[in-house]
Amino acid sequence: MSARVLVIRLSALGDFVLSFAPFAAIRAHWPHAEITLLTTKPFAELGRASPWFDRVVVDSRPAWFDLPGILRLREQLRGFDFVYDLQTSSRSNRYFQLAGRPHWSGIAPGCSHPQPGPSRETMHTIERQRDQLRLAGIVDTPRPDLSWLTSTTLPKLPARFALLVPGAAPSRPAKRWPVAHFAALAAHLATRGITPVVIGAKAEADLGRFIRQHCPEAVDLVGQTSLFQLWAIAARADLAIGNDTGPMHIAASTGCRCVVLFSADSDPKLTAPRGPDGSWPIVLREPVLADLAVARVVEALPIPA
Repeated sequence: MSARVLVIRLSALGDFVLSFAPFAAIRAHWPHAEITLLTTKPFAELGRASPWFDRVVVDSRPAWFDLPGILRLREQLRGFDFVYDLQTSSRSNRYFQLAGRPHWSGIAPGCSHPQPGPSRETMHTIERQRDQLRLAGIVDTPRPDLSWLTSTTLPKLPARFALLVPGAAPSRPAKRWPVAHFAALAAHLATRGITPVVIGAKAEADLGRFIRQHCPEAVDLVGQTSLFQLWAIAARADLAIGNDTGPMHIAASTGCRCVVLFSADSDPKLTAPRGPDGSWPIVLREPVLADLAVARVVEALPIPA
């Protein structure tokens, strides 16, 4: 009987994307194993479409007082020969006990393959996960093949375009550069012969409309693309400019040239999007993003003058 392996990665989109290389490394290390991904509902379809997992199960994240929910979760966690906890949170640490204390890579107290702190707390997610896998015996972390993502059918796009990502998590407004600044940047790109293409979630439709109103040359695709289409669009883009949010991780993962805007609300040394080879994007940071001048972003654009 083949080995049964569980990988835990619950959220969020950017973190999920940064785990692609570890997913590929685990698959390469266990070529004949049955590998299951435990994730949350927003990422289940992505996990099922990937080449790295044989099964995907959804963690409903039951409250700890929800006994029927916890019993269902325990059933999901049991019966594995090895578990890679890539979430490494206080919640997933408790899963170690629910799983029956199997061979476990992570930071759960008493686990078989621990990653000691506090040095891990100063590592970017990529280096931290690479170190975690090394301590569990996986020394090679290959560049993941994303052809399964970038071959999706696309809407008609300009020959030359730049992605604009003006949104961010609604609960973290400090991570948003003002939409008026994005509109001014869009107008500048249009004068350079580069069509601004605005992307984002349906809830951010007002941002796309605002930019389009102030820059008629812009293409507004906010709320009109699937998660899979975002990868294919980013793979064709000349560059992407946006806040520290999931779609910028998507863009960076394709090798698209990226300019990522950070406030004091998050630390690029720990969470910045990274390229498929681990390369860093252009990072611009201001404690308050409204203080980041449009001219400074224009100056940083990786395009010829």
